[in-house]
Amino acid sequence: MSEPRSTDPETDVRLHRNAAHVHRTLTDLGVRGQVRELALSARTAADAARSLGVEVGAIASSLVFLLDGEPLLVVTSGAHRVEPALVEGLLGGHLTRADAAAVRAATGQPIGGVGPVGHPAPVRTLVDVALGAHDVVWAAAGTPHAVFPTTYAELVRITRGIPAVVGR
Repeated sequence: MSEPRSTDPETDVRLHRNAAHVHRTLTDLGVRGQVRELALSARTAADAARSLGVEVGAIASSLVFLLDGEPLLVVTSGAHRVEPALVEGLLGGHLTRADAAAVRAATGQPIGGVGPVGHPAPVRTLVDVALGAHDVVWAAAGTPHAVFPTTYAELVRITRGIPAVVGR
């Protein structure tokens, strides 16, 4: 059964309900980049980079962890993995990877499609400084097929994230 879609009145593009919600959130935040639904999956950073024809480092992967049991969103460059010791050193506490249920509870979005915005409530966020090396970064928009372009500075602004070194 296919997921319900809504039409974006500005572009007349039919978006999955999660992508439409992210689109509305981005619009409310003053983001000009448009949500795009891709024919191929962007579930992984490598898949997204391949689909978009960009370097994997320009993919902003939104990963949910639990820091002492509380959700923490780490928006990292697709070129490397989050190193828990770096995050724990920065914030203190114990970091574990969230399971699918915890990801959905914190973000309202599925693993592989978690966007940096559009969550039911604010989620404490770190934004990987490595993303600043790219003029344009691409982030998921609520589904494994939806993405949007942004900049590092805009990503920090819209997430109210803390710039950080999260991996090497």
